[in-house]
Amino acid sequence: MAFPKPLRLLAAFCLVLGFFVLFQSIRSPPHLGDKFGNPHKADTKDPNFELTGEPDGVLWRADEYAADNPNSPRINATLLSLVRNSELDGMVQAMQDLERTWNHKFNYPWTFFNDVPFTDQFKKKTQEQTKAKCNYEIIPKEHWDVPSWINDALMGESARMLTEQGTQYANLVSYHKMCRWNSGMFYKHPALANTRYYWRVEPKVHFFCDVDYDIFRYMEDHNKTYGFTINLYDDPVSIPTLWPETEKFLAAHPEYLHKNNAMDWVTDSERRPAHNKKANGYSTCHFWSNFEIADMELWRSRAYEDYFNHLDRAGGFFYERWGDAPVHSIALGLFEDKSKIHWFRDIGYQHIPYFNCPNSPKCKGCQTGLFTDGEKFLFEEDCRPNWFKYVGMG
Repeated sequence: MAFPKPLRLLAAFCLVLGFFVLFQSIRSPPHLGDKFGNPHKADTKDPNFELTGEPDGVLWRADEYAADNPNSPRINATLLSLVRNSELDGMVQAMQDLERTWNHKFNYPWTFFNDVPFTDQFKKKTQEQTKAKCNYEIIPKEHWDVPSWINDALMGESARMLTEQGTQYANLVSYHKMCRWNSGMFYKHPALANTRYYWRVEPKVHFFCDVDYDIFRYMEDHNKTYGFTINLYDDPVSIPTLWPETEKFLAAHPEYLHKNNAMDWVTDSERRPAHNKKANGYSTCHFWSNFEIADMELWRSRAYEDYFNHLDRAGGFFYERWGDAPVHSIALGLFEDKSKIHWFRDIGYQHIPYFNCPNSPKCKGCQTGLFTDGEKFLFEEDCRPNWFKYVGMG
C-alpha cells in the first residue's frame, strides 16, 4: 500500500534530520567539563581535537644517527624498562611500536632492569627488535628489598585493610617494592651513573604517531626536565598520609619550594573535592609515570633526595600504597619550575585503559581525542583540565 506523498516527504525529511544530528554528535568534540565529570561548567574543548604538529623551536632530525656511528648527535640518554622475563611478549610489542614510530631513526640504547637475571631468550628476542645497543641489568638487593625499618606485621595488616577497601595491588609486596624503586632508587643504579635522560617504557604499551625529531635533544635544548602524556587522579585511599608527610617536609625545608611551582595543581580541591578530602589536602593529580621522559638530575637533586628519604622513612611505600607517579608529581609540582614540564601532545600513547591520541596525519591506530575506551566513570579520572588551567599546555 503506497503512502500519500506528504507523508513520504515528511518521512524523508525526518530521515535526513536524523542523519544530520548523528553526524554532528560524532563530529563535534565533547567539552572537558561535560565529558570528564567536572561539576563546574567548562567550555574548553579537548586540545587533542586541534590539529597537532611538532613543538616549536629547533629540532634535531634523523641525520647521522646510525647505531654504529660513534660521532652521532645522540646525547647521554636511554630507553628504560623495569620488566620481568615473563613479560617478554609484552615488552617486544612495546619495543616494536616505539622502534617503528621513533627509535629506528635515532637508535638510542635500551636499558632493561630486573631483580633476577634476564634469560638468554629475553636478551635474544629484545635485541632482535632494534639496531641500538641493549643493556641488561640486575637491581641490587639493597635497592629492591623491603627496608629494615619496615614492620612486617604492620605491613601485612595494612595490606589486608587496603585490599578490603578495594585498593589494587595492595597485597602484592613486589608492587610496593616496584613503586619504591621507581620513586627513588632506579637512578642510583651504577649502569645509569653517566646517563642523564631516560624515556620509561613498559610492556604492552602502544605508540601510534611517527615522531621525526630527537626527543632527548628537544628536552636538553629547550630546558625541559620532565615530559608526560597522561595526567590522572589517583586513588586517595592508597595515599592518605602522603600529603601530610609532604607538609611536614616542607615545614622543615621551605627553601626547596620553587618560586614558580605548581602548588595550585597539587592542592586543587574544586574539581574533585572528595579526593582532596580523603587525601588530606592533595588533589591526587599526577603524571601517569608509565610514560615519562625526564632528566635524572631532577631526582639526583638535594631537594628530591631529601624528600624521598623523608618519605621512605615514613613507611608509606609499604604501610600504604604510595606510587612513584604521585611521589614524582608532587615533587615536580613543588620543587621544579613548572615551565620546564612539557606535555608531549604529539606522541600518541596508550597504557590500558587510557590514551593520548592527537589530531595528526602522523598518527595511525587510535581515535583522535579519545581519552579512554573503558567504562564511562573513567572519564572522571582525567586531570589534564587542571594542568591546563593552572599551568598551560607548554
